[in-house]
Amino acid sequence: MSVEKEKWKQIVYPAIGACQEVHKQLGPFLNEYMYQEALAIELALRNIAFNKEYMFSANYKGHAIEHKHYVDFCIVNDETSVIVECKAVEALSDVHRQQLWNYMRLSGINFGVLYNFAPIYAQCEKYYYDPQTYKMVAF
Repeated sequence: MSVEKEKWKQIVYPAIGACQEVHKQLGPFLNEYMYQEALAIELALRNIAFNKEYMFSANYKGHAIEHKHYVDFCIVNDETSVIVECKAVEALSDVHRQQLWNYMRLSGINFGVLYNFAPIYAQCEKYYYDPQTYKMVAF
């Protein structure tokens, strides 16, 4: 793995560790909101700075679009920010990935985690959004 991707992992792993602990403690098959509330508690216990229901606005040709978008969590650290989108579904789908891609693209936040708490074995996907190529890279 490249040095760059190793650095990316260091950026997102604190958030993933908190998600894993929530899944370990609560188990599968619960409501998404229960996981979100527990994740907020776990992030605070770990002294990880975050904004829950982080709001951002998009721009169109330099003009603000009034509609507000909300991501479940925006983890804030010294280097960059990470979007964490929580799901409680049977399996992650391309619709969920597209939602995360749009949030990353429109917010300008280059790192994202898509975490599905519902299955017995939680699903976690990590992404980097490259604003130069408009592509999301899994790592």
